[in-house]
Amino acid sequence: MERTFVTQVVSVWVRDPRIQKNDFWHAYIDYEICLQTDSVCFTKKISTVRRRYSEFVWLRQKLQANSQLMARLPELPPKNPFFSLNSSRQITERMKGLQKFLEQILQNPLLLSDSCLHLFLQSRLSVSKMQACAAGQTLYSVAQAVQRCGLRRFRSEEDMQKDPSMSCDSDSDSSECTDPELRNKDFPTNKADGAASFMGTSQEETISCPCGST
Repeated sequence: MERTFVTQVVSVWVRDPRIQKNDFWHAYIDYEICLQTDSVCFTKKISTVRRRYSEFVWLRQKLQANSQLMARLPELPPKNPFFSLNSSRQITERMKGLQKFLEQILQNPLLLSDSCLHLFLQSRLSVSKMQACAAGQTLYSVAQAVQRCGLRRFRSEEDMQKDPSMSCDSDSDSSECTDPELRNKDFPTNKADGAASFMGTSQEETISCPCGST
C-alpha cells in the first residue's frame, strides 16, 4: 500500500523595520514577523508580531538550551556596536539575516514543538512573560497566549509595495499583549515560584542617538 505524505508549509517574513524610542536619547528598531502556515504544529495559521533584535537573541538561547544541543542552531546576524539607525544598508542586512534565521529554525521538526518559539512568533508577550508562560508559571497557557493576542488581517507583499506604511500589525510595542485579559494577569501563580529568576533584557541592543538624527 502506497503512503501519501502531505507537505506542510510554513512561510515567514521579517520586514517593515520601525524606529521605536525609549526616551529622548535612546531608540531601537523592531521588525514585523508575519507567519502563514498550514502546519498542525501551529495554533494560528496566520499571525503577526513585532520583535527586536534582543528578543531574537533570547529566542536562540532558549531554543539551544531546550534542545539540549540535539539541534544545531543557525547563527543570528552578529551584534554590531556601530549599528546605525540611519543606515538603510545595515538595517536591510540585519533584517535579511533575521529572516534567514527563522526560516532555518522552522525547517527543524525538533524545534517546532518548543513553546518559546510559538510564543515568540505568535504572541505579544515580553521576554519575561514568554519565559514564565513556557514554564507554566502564568494563569494562561501557551495556547491561550497565542490565541488571544492580536489576530490581524495578513497583508501581502503586493499590498506592502502599493503602500509601504501598511503592515500586518499596527502595534509598535512588541513587549505587551494587546488582550487586556492576558495583560492584566499577574504571575507566577505559585508564590513559591516567585523567586524564580526570569531572563530580562540584558541582551538589549539599544542605540543611543540624538533626537534629531531619527
